[in-house]
Amino acid sequence: MIVDDIAQAVTALSTGRLCAIPTETVYGLAANALDGSAVARVFSAKERPADHPLIVHVATAGDANDWISELPQWAHELAAAVWPGPLTLVGPRTEIASDAVTGCQDTVAVRVPSHPIAHELLSKLKAEGIQGLVAPSANRFGHVSPTSATHVSADLGEYLSAHGDLILDGGDCEVGLESTIVLATGPAPVILRPGAITSSDIERITGIAVATAEDNSPRVSGALDSHYAPRANVVLVTDVSKIAALPKAGFLALADIKTPSGFVRLGSPASIDEYAHELYGCLRAGDDKELETIYVVPPVGLGLAQAINDRLQRAAF
Repeated sequence: MIVDDIAQAVTALSTGRLCAIPTETVYGLAANALDGSAVARVFSAKERPADHPLIVHVATAGDANDWISELPQWAHELAAAVWPGPLTLVGPRTEIASDAVTGCQDTVAVRVPSHPIAHELLSKLKAEGIQGLVAPSANRFGHVSPTSATHVSADLGEYLSAHGDLILDGGDCEVGLESTIVLATGPAPVILRPGAITSSDIERITGIAVATAEDNSPRVSGALDSHYAPRANVVLVTDVSKIAALPKAGFLALADIKTPSGFVRLGSPASIDEYAHELYGCLRAGDDKELETIYVVPPVGLGLAQAINDRLQRAAF
């Protein structure tokens, strides 16, 4: 059931039910992070592998200390500059972080969302003694993340209704891509998943160059080779003149790139920010139109363009 009453969401989450919630990035399927049964239902609803770690969402930067035992000084500076916002920090877990939340790893991922409804919800739950919510994207595992309440309903509505769970409607997500995940266990930041907070942002704030991820870096959400994928086959192209129209084919590119003849235009974002905001909605629209193939011209550039390309490469894998 879709609702717009935060009090109903507080009641649901504090009594062991699930509630899909809006954040500035994507909608998350939330559960009390300290309720093992509720966390298990998140995995069941999403059909998510049990060893895939979750991100804990908390109300304030100070609340992250309940979950992460220690952070380097640069991570404190980064959190102070960005939180609330689309940044997740990964650090050594405290005793309250369960194996189910961490994927049996020694680290835990935490963030402070900036969406006003998510912030109010987390603050009210904190007053009820709930120290945080797990909230992976509210869709079937590996599929396109939802950026509206209707997207959540299309993917999980039947399951949530059958179990008395809720969808809290907070409108369309502002950013449209999942948070940047940064490993904060060493002398330099390491980006494990790109997002709206870019490497240049991190280096400007911390004064430290971003390091390269190593093979033994912790597993994090949304980092599998195949992820964020619609039912349609996603094909990435750089030369539009070389693609030929196919039956039931869609096209997505920046507005200044013309639609090839015979294609269904799914989106014409005017900027990189708009591209991120519209990406998942466009991929979902392709499925709604029962397209078989979606040709995508990825944006060129650094920063947010790199995050968009990361999602597109995984969608096309």
